[in-house]
Amino acid sequence: MSAVLDHPAHAGGHAHDHHHGPTGWRRWLFATNHKDIGTLYLLFSFTMLMVGGVLALLIRAELFQPGLQLVNPELFNQLTTMHGLIMVFGAIMPAFVGFANWMIPLQIGASDMAFARMNNFSFWLMIPAAMLLVGSFFMPGGAPAAGWTLYAPLTLQMGPSMDAGIFAMHILGASSIMGSINIIVTILNMRAPGMTLMKMPMFAWTWLITAYLLIAVMPVLAGAITMTLTDRHFGTSFFNPAGGGDPVMYQHIFWFFGHPEVYIMILPAFGIISQIVPAFARKKLFGYASMVYATSSIAILSFIVWAHHMFTTGMPVTGQLFFMYATMLISVPTAVKIFNWVATMWRGSMTFETPMLFAVGFIFVFTIGGFTGLILAMAPIDIQLQDTYYVVAHFHYVLVAGSLFAMFAGAYYWLPKWTGVMYSETRGQIHFWWSMISFNITFFPMHFLGLAGMPRRYADYPMQFADFNAIASIGSLGFGLAQVYFFVAVVLPCMRGQGAKAPAKPWDGAEGLEWEVPSPAPFHTFENPPKLDATATRVIG
Repeated sequence: MSAVLDHPAHAGGHAHDHHHGPTGWRRWLFATNHKDIGTLYLLFSFTMLMVGGVLALLIRAELFQPGLQLVNPELFNQLTTMHGLIMVFGAIMPAFVGFANWMIPLQIGASDMAFARMNNFSFWLMIPAAMLLVGSFFMPGGAPAAGWTLYAPLTLQMGPSMDAGIFAMHILGASSIMGSINIIVTILNMRAPGMTLMKMPMFAWTWLITAYLLIAVMPVLAGAITMTLTDRHFGTSFFNPAGGGDPVMYQHIFWFFGHPEVYIMILPAFGIISQIVPAFARKKLFGYASMVYATSSIAILSFIVWAHHMFTTGMPVTGQLFFMYATMLISVPTAVKIFNWVATMWRGSMTFETPMLFAVGFIFVFTIGGFTGLILAMAPIDIQLQDTYYVVAHFHYVLVAGSLFAMFAGAYYWLPKWTGVMYSETRGQIHFWWSMISFNITFFPMHFLGLAGMPRRYADYPMQFADFNAIASIGSLGFGLAQVYFFVAVVLPCMRGQGAKAPAKPWDGAEGLEWEVPSPAPFHTFENPPKLDATATRVIG
């Protein structure tokens, strides 16, 4: 996905020799160019998506039929824990940072990210963290098996891999905080003259808000896992009841991080969809200002809903009512966004190329995930469905069909700009329908399993759950293969330059500064700030 492997001239058209930095492996190891670092993030996150996907397929293979087939219950819990951690911290979050690195400087007319070397450092921190996470399988006692939420007191009883996991989370948190500082400073200080905040593309807005969320909550996670570490090795009793500690306190601290984290993983997706829908509806985004305010409202409200994950912990009814109403309230700005996308499409001159297919697919499936979330917001219902497959279905509809489908939409939308060639539209559409159908075959039956009472994180189950589990396992294999197909049939040919040459603006409805530079985007763009027209979407002269 890199621009091209030799350094082309910058947007002004003159090749400057002093821009020709290191080539070969040095170019990538010492990368300070936002496009190279964006490419590294995207390739890293796809690799982790494949690793996490293999773990998911092992889970589904075990659950294909009742009885213990492939793995014992201990390994099963290690697989579920590591699948969650790798997907959240290794696949979804780094991918969005990759999109931010690639697109934000192009969208706001900046020459690069504000802190180029810190950008390099924040990427390379992820490699040892990923190795620690994946390598924990080979430590004495196996990988952490406390669930991806790392609840005490289980974490206090795990082997040495738990310490490796905690260390990995610290490193990933440091990487996230550095990336966020970089994005905030870039957006606030390096916009082209004339691009006010309210003229920025929605993707830049959603990332600005996401970056503030990350800076607010990553230290909270660091605090929770550090207390876990001192409980394990230094004689403290924060979460250990034997010493007067409280395991429920861990849940409060974790979810105070964990709920904003959920929005960290979906707000950039909203930004991508807000770029794509207007482009293929050939209309301006309906209600731009309300989108900005809705995004900000979601971010603020995300701090007061955390305990809706904890309705079964013995919370007083007053607390249950507060978190129930707060959770229902946060659905309002989310619904505003969905209304705005649909209103943008209304009477638009729509075409359904692959980015738009994924965007419409995102809106449809994310809405289902939102509705199941609203159902789980009701404390009496949640008490019945807590820790069942209904919850698993809900958050996969939000995170897979939400975050991941939006990323695919963004990848298809910007691939021509990244690589300079058009992807195969036929293959893109095959990838969309294959993913959409197999995703729903996998996760839709889980709603019924949950309603029937099947608990999650169990390696075995009674006979009455067999049919839906078999269907879900078959669907999961199809979904995994669809992502391999995406890489082999769509991404690799583009990276090799195979395909029709992409024009500077491959989508006629697209607006924004990124479409003003040639495809592939030159190694250095906007060395002098561009002069913008009144809408701040085009370069004058």
